[in-house]
Amino acid sequence: MDKPIPAKDEVLIKVDYCGVNFPDTLIVQGKYQFQPEFPFAPGGEVTGTVVTAGSDVSHFKEGDVVLAAMGWGGFAEYAVAKASNTFVIPHGVEHKAAAALLETYATAIYALIDRGGLQEAETLAVLGAAGGTGTAAVQLGKQLGARVIACVSTEEKAKFAKANGADEVIDYTSDDLKRSLKDLGGCDVVFDPVGGENAEKAFRGLKPNGRHLVVGFASGNIPRLPWNLPLLKSASIVGVFWGHFWRNRAEENEKNVRQLLQWLAEGKIKPHITQEFRLEEAVQGLVDIAERRVKGKIILKV
Repeated sequence: MDKPIPAKDEVLIKVDYCGVNFPDTLIVQGKYQFQPEFPFAPGGEVTGTVVTAGSDVSHFKEGDVVLAAMGWGGFAEYAVAKASNTFVIPHGVEHKAAAALLETYATAIYALIDRGGLQEAETLAVLGAAGGTGTAAVQLGKQLGARVIACVSTEEKAKFAKANGADEVIDYTSDDLKRSLKDLGGCDVVFDPVGGENAEKAFRGLKPNGRHLVVGFASGNIPRLPWNLPLLKSASIVGVFWGHFWRNRAEENEKNVRQLLQWLAEGKIKPHITQEFRLEEAVQGLVDIAERRVKGKIILKV
């Protein structure tokens, strides 16, 4: 493909690293809410060096080392991103770690703070807690002072989630999720990037006035929740669409990203990069995520 040309509000980035995320597996199948024209490269978050900036962009210059998120285009040597969702990497922050920050941690902090209103000493249940966004949600829940219950699908992932800082762990393939959550006192917030049959079970484990955060459907199944449940619990089902947030509320998103970069520099959060592939091995990374074999995060080195 030709080198992309930045629009007036975009920057052109020479890519060093690109994160691999579950939405990438959907967009290549035509199952994502946006579908680019062919040919395209998937990949929604990168780190790299600014090559040039569009005519309306004044705060980036050639040579700036940045991280950025976009809908697609990251699995490439060059990518374009909106300047409003591009950020200079502070000194001392590892570029590889920064490449794992936006799609997962920025989604999670938006979910927990802006959408879920998670408070100190509340209980947070995280479904898919060994995956990319789940791992981020566990760490951020602890950073925000919550008690965190990690919900996972294997014993190996349970150990991973515990090592990631979770206070309690539920293996929902061997334990009933609803009963297990109730046995642990219930939860105030559910972070749910999985959907499927466990979504309703998790919702039933909410306390009154709880919030169920709908982040995604990695299970492949969109749940159908009986509407009497939120009524009886006075509980909320809350949608979380980070892409809409950063496109329409860029200043608030930037505040979240600055906080994440500060915590990353201070060692208070740490992306678990469990695999690193070369760009030409990107398909294997997509397959591993689609088949739910990944713990933590996959990174491509360009």
